[in-house]
Amino acid sequence: MKRKNKPTYHPETQAIRIQSERTPHREHSSPMYLTSSFCYDDAEQMRAAFADEIDAFIYTRFSNPSVQEFENRMCALEGAEAGYATASGMSAVFGSFMAFLKTGDHLLSSSSIFGSTHTVITKFLPKWGIEHTYFDLTRPETVAALIKPNTKMIFVETPSNPGLDLVDLEALVKIAKQHKVILNVDNCFATPVLQRPLLIGADLVTHSATKWIDGQGRVLGGIVLGRKELVDEVYAFCRSTGPAMSPFNAWVLSRSLETLHVRMERHATSALTLATALQKNPHLEWVKYPFLQSHPQYNIARKQMTAGGGIVCFELKGGLERGRRFLDKLELLSLTANLGDSRSIASHPASTTHAKLSEQERLNVGITPGLIRISVGLEHVADIQEDIERALDASK
Repeated sequence: MKRKNKPTYHPETQAIRIQSERTPHREHSSPMYLTSSFCYDDAEQMRAAFADEIDAFIYTRFSNPSVQEFENRMCALEGAEAGYATASGMSAVFGSFMAFLKTGDHLLSSSSIFGSTHTVITKFLPKWGIEHTYFDLTRPETVAALIKPNTKMIFVETPSNPGLDLVDLEALVKIAKQHKVILNVDNCFATPVLQRPLLIGADLVTHSATKWIDGQGRVLGGIVLGRKELVDEVYAFCRSTGPAMSPFNAWVLSRSLETLHVRMERHATSALTLATALQKNPHLEWVKYPFLQSHPQYNIARKQMTAGGGIVCFELKGGLERGRRFLDKLELLSLTANLGDSRSIASHPASTTHAKLSEQERLNVGITPGLIRISVGLEHVADIQEDIERALDASK
């Protein structure tokens, strides 16, 4: 006998049990709704759907049952009122900007951000007369002085890509609320399993679902989450401009969410084990991981994250050329532009993703010549460690 009052389930349970309405076939796993449009019983029902008088699907660029299921699961995980899923992580970031920023507005952003986000902020937003200022993520006390009368949004990644810098979200929330600006947090590295910025007081959260949320390097996706009135603005912009998530990708990502908690627990446990071991390696200048006590913002990480995540960074002695030689000596780890995969990945940002920046520009965002970013996968951690240590020895 079912209970009359439904219990409030934990987020990881909701990530498994929230699903689209079952069809008459009563399938256990949600079907994939590969359709571009939807039909109506009569002209009046169709009119009401287009007038937003009834809750009905119209066109997959607007919404779709498979996409809606993914959005609902992510809302449960992040503690959000609403969400809008997009074709990629960058379309989520761009949509979260353009829904609120207009000519004459000012964006305040941390300098330690993903390379493509940096390109959007510095090369494309100025085309529409939107100015920006960067601040040091590790010095939130400087933020208030940088806010202008036309500042509309503060944008941060925490932890940052690729340097794993953190910001005290609680302190930043107070500043944003005091100045009545939108606080937009890229939560890609932590995922809602390890950090929930909306519950701390952030207004919007963006994700590249391509990374840990998918977890196996299969599909692209992004999502913007937050208060309904803010997400409605993102939806209105994206509905007309078209960066919609495909139903197939949404279906894959919804299945991925069912294992996100157990995967992130394994990624984080292995990453901490690897980072601890690498601290003793003589080939490294330093090792950085949020839950190492040597991390400059260790206390902040412990306050707002439940674990340190799956990324470990270190600085090779020998700089740029040593970094390339290190990658060439790896045998187990993949060399690819992605992260958050079940397979461990190594990258050298100075010679790949950020190679087009000048050395000073790289240093300004925390990318040193010998910086290596490791995305720790689900292989046995001893095998990951052995491959890295062997490559370090061989790259001398």
